[in-house]
Amino acid sequence: MSASPPDAEALLAALAAQMRGRLAPDAALVGIYTGGVWVAERLHRALGLAPALGTLAVTLHRDDFGRIGLHREARRSLIPFPVDGREVVLVDDVLFTGRTIRAALNELFDFGRPRAVRLAVLADRGGRELPVAADFVGARVDVAPDEELVLSNDDGALRLAARKRPA
Repeated sequence: MSASPPDAEALLAALAAQMRGRLAPDAALVGIYTGGVWVAERLHRALGLAPALGTLAVTLHRDDFGRIGLHREARRSLIPFPVDGREVVLVDDVLFTGRTIRAALNELFDFGRPRAVRLAVLADRGGRELPVAADFVGARVDVAPDEELVLSNDDGALRLAARKRPA
């Protein structure tokens, strides 16, 4: 990556602006652990949505589960609203291959059948391996093939960084 990643806080504001007025009145946000939950928490406040925020742990639905195993911090999905017939917006930090989103859809449908599922991401780095596209995107970010784009949460301030992928 030649330039530094964009400001995550500015992307968050742009994402909220894109979403405002484009969601059903009873739409619910569901953040994907970990970075997607941080983004969803902030979007939920900014958009003032009535349904409580949901969270998804997708580890058990990942197609690389056998290789990577469980996350060191075991997490559970929590969907505190009825999914059936509702517009649900999945929220993630970085969209890359599309495999996390596929796993999230599998987990979400374990809770019911939504009327529609939308996708909001802070950053889209390209490189899709599955036919997945976000409805709402903070920014498209160019990242070198040997790098990963990582979101961190420093006392509530979100930051994006590109770093070399572990070998």
